Amino acid sequence: MKNFLVKDLMVPLSEYATVPEGSTLLEAVMALEKAQEEFDFEHTQYHHRAILILDSNQRVIGKLSQLGVLRALLPKNDSIRKIEDIGRFGFSTKSINSLRQKYQLEAGIMGDVYKKAGRMKVEDYMQTPSEGEYVEENSPLDTAIHQLVVGTHLSLLVTRDGEIIGILRLSDVFAAVFHAMKDSESDR
Repeated sequence: MKNFLVKDLMVPLSEYATVPEGSTLLEAVMALEKAQEEFDFEHTQYHHRAILILDSNQRVIGKLSQLGVLRALLPKNDSIRKIEDIGRFGFSTKSINSLRQKYQLEAGIMGDVYKKAGRMKVEDYMQTPSEGEYVEENSPLDTAIHQLVVGTHLSLLVTRDGEIIGILRLSDVFAAVFHAMKDSESDR
């Protein structure tokens, strides 16, 4: 397998979906859509799955995944919390989902949530990167793989001299490893 460095597989920050702090969920999703349309898929077939949140100095302060956007859209009131709480008492996922669905149908919740997304701020739902989510651009790919696996991350923020310059996506790392496995098999 070629001895990849992190910088060989990272997506530069300039090519990734970003929004400034204070943006709405709708603006973030629109930025993600635009970045996917403009991304060079010649080298990878995988779409972006997150939006990076920038402060006023253009520094990354958080990440909002597709799952994070969907979580933000879920209603959070006392009735929903009570339904979630009963899961601790051994009720099946099927029972909990049935209760949740019944409540949402009765309350007509989801239609309003989509409208509210235009007012919801990304920083209220973003994930602030942990120490284990940073990797230096000149680190060997093995180091990044270890961090991805141990931290169960879908991506790592790539740094140069302490500044974030890109993102290393699990999908790109997997593709590189997969192709190396195929190449080593054909070399036999």
